[in-house]
Amino acid sequence: MADINLSRITKCFGDYRALNQVSLDIADGEFVALLGPSGCGKTTLLRLLAGFEEPDDGQISIGGQAVADPAKGLMVSPEDRNLGIVFQSYALWPHMSVARNVGYPLEVRGMNRVERDRRISEALDIVALGPYADRSPAELSGGQRQRVALARCLVMEPRAVLLDEPLANLDVHLRETMQQAFLDFHRRTGATMIYVTHDQAEAMAMADRIAVMDKGHIRQMAAPETLYREPADHMVAGFVGAGSVLPITGVQVEDGGTCSVRLGDTRIAARVCPKLANSGHINGQAGLCLRPEDVWVEDSAPLRGKVEDCVYLGGRFRLSVRIDDDHTLPVYASRRARVGEPVGLKVADGWVFDRLAGEVA
Repeated sequence: MADINLSRITKCFGDYRALNQVSLDIADGEFVALLGPSGCGKTTLLRLLAGFEEPDDGQISIGGQAVADPAKGLMVSPEDRNLGIVFQSYALWPHMSVARNVGYPLEVRGMNRVERDRRISEALDIVALGPYADRSPAELSGGQRQRVALARCLVMEPRAVLLDEPLANLDVHLRETMQQAFLDFHRRTGATMIYVTHDQAEAMAMADRIAVMDKGHIRQMAAPETLYREPADHMVAGFVGAGSVLPITGVQVEDGGTCSVRLGDTRIAARVCPKLANSGHINGQAGLCLRPEDVWVEDSAPLRGKVEDCVYLGGRFRLSVRIDDDHTLPVYASRRARVGEPVGLKVADGWVFDRLAGEVA
């Protein structure tokens, strides 16, 4: 396995700049997700790592060895990078058995039959498909086919595994099952894994760290909990997780990394990012991120609003509550509320951040 380093990578397609001075360090054995909307550059970044595209500028290193450096005329071919790749389309040979699909890369390399069979058996056991070795891909479910593709990566003993939206073609229940399969695979092998997705739930469920991308930049890279509770900017706050991102004024910074924020006709306590707290210029550029689980209905609470919508989610209700002309909050509640019903809201936590700038890497 190997660590991966990208330093100031730029990639253009004609006049379109898909990646702009992107730097990224991934530790050996780490599971990193590249998360962002369509067109943000995440798949381009993965293709650059795989060797399918060549960067216009910057350097890529795998395991301490440079594999792409345009300034030096260096471009290592995909087959010489020893990376496993899993696509959303599975890419299985329909006329081959599961075992032969898994072992085909070894067959092409001329590996002897005994060693090849050993590796195939081990890989199929890791993905829990040992009993399916003699079946054809047509006899498998979508999730099982994806595990065959994962096993095919494993037999190559790759330095890292790249996954390009591998669950996009599966239904909700299969996606949840395969998320656990990928986690089990990661724990058993210790492989360095880079996972491209536009699905925040997938990224947060599996990754050690998530790089949120937008318009060819990495806006923030952090552990899932940090991204959710402490987003760096407006884009990250709005893209990761549910909730409201509100422009605010009247922020009063207090000791201990907290502040007081005017919301409606009252003030609430919130945490404030150190960058903004230390800048001395909060008003006019601050945003308040409120997650639905941190706001609940409490009749005696001083923050008042009116219910504009009520949706049953199974076990709880999600309310949309307007507190003034500019602010509407999503709120989870244990009971159904009538549209137009006045309610009090208790805010347990909030995060104040700089709306105008993010951690662009």
